[in-house]
Amino acid sequence: MANRWTEVPDRPVAALPRWAARVLPAADAFMWLMASRPGGLSLRSAWVTPATFLLAAAAAIAGAALVVLAVTGLARDGPAVQVVAAIAGLVLLSGSAAVVLVGVGQRRADRRCGPGDADPTDR
Repeated sequence: MANRWTEVPDRPVAALPRWAARVLPAADAFMWLMASRPGGLSLRSAWVTPATFLLAAAAAIAGAALVVLAVTGLARDGPAVQVVAAIAGLVLLSGSAAVVLVGVGQRRADRRCGPGDADPTDR
């Protein structure tokens, strides 16, 4: 049952702008890594839900904080922990930011299209 956190348009996903299409492989890989693969297995054909968008934005912030902590040496358990924290933070930051960018691209492409038009290049 759809609610405000899972509600998406009833129409197909519009063609993504180039800048969003470029990060689509990273977004799909991150969704796979998080065991959150949409029905079509790609965000090219499945909407980013509001809940996924907000969780990805929060994860990007957390990833950035983790990278900052690791790089500034605040993880004082030694260099190995700092390297692992920096790598984990970079994966979290880059993957979740890619999901956010795809979500923004989907919404912008959807606004360019009419409600029944799934391809903005036809206009």
